[in-house]
Amino acid sequence: MARIGTSGWVYPHWRGVLYEGPQSHWLSQYIAAFDAVELNGSFYRWPADARFSAWRERMPDGFQMAVKAPRGLTHARRLRDPEVWISRVTRGLHELYGRRGPLIVQLHPAMERDDARLEHFLAQLPEWTRPAIEFRHPSWVDDAVFAMLERHGAAYCVMSGARLPCVLRATAPLVYVRLHGPDPEHLYGGSYSDDDLAWWAERIREWERGGHEVQAYFNNDGEGNAVRNAITLKRMLEA
Repeated sequence: MARIGTSGWVYPHWRGVLYEGPQSHWLSQYIAAFDAVELNGSFYRWPADARFSAWRERMPDGFQMAVKAPRGLTHARRLRDPEVWISRVTRGLHELYGRRGPLIVQLHPAMERDDARLEHFLAQLPEWTRPAIEFRHPSWVDDAVFAMLERHGAAYCVMSGARLPCVLRATAPLVYVRLHGPDPEHLYGGSYSDDDLAWWAERIREWERGGHEVQAYFNNDGEGNAVRNAITLKRMLEA
């Protein structure tokens, strides 16, 4: 069964939608509803190793935390000389052992295709990191890039919304989906209709029938839309 969750979980405006009580209880309440989460805050500030260890202790068997790579690596350096960042990232990910999900690597929107730079980056990553690459520049959408991802066992991140191309491509045993919201006027805005979610449910079933593991995370956090959409999609897949 696919893992369905949200991108991030610490949102005060989810009070009354998913959460009750103090913030210290929110992760436990999130875990009661979902079996996976995408850590989004790591993009803005990479957590200390001990923080990952503390999260691991709070997560039950069977739960996974996908982790977003830091912007220092993806946006400031744009994958140049990645070794120092990779060392830091893998130390943190080691602390999630047994609860560790994929590493989502979102490239800068202005970063055009550079096969050599991406190839070098992927070659430095340990296989156990299970990377998923989210390309934001259209120049990357090319069969040669998909073939490179396949060689390294890296997933192409399938995207929905945020004015990004939706390319249904599986390049690894893992299919990683980020649903950024259906509102064409506002990034990460809007709520998916039941018809939209039924369409995604069928795509997920198709990938699973093809032998793929699927993880999908909703990023349209406003007004609790991500929570509602994730719960609905999860129920559709369980029906």
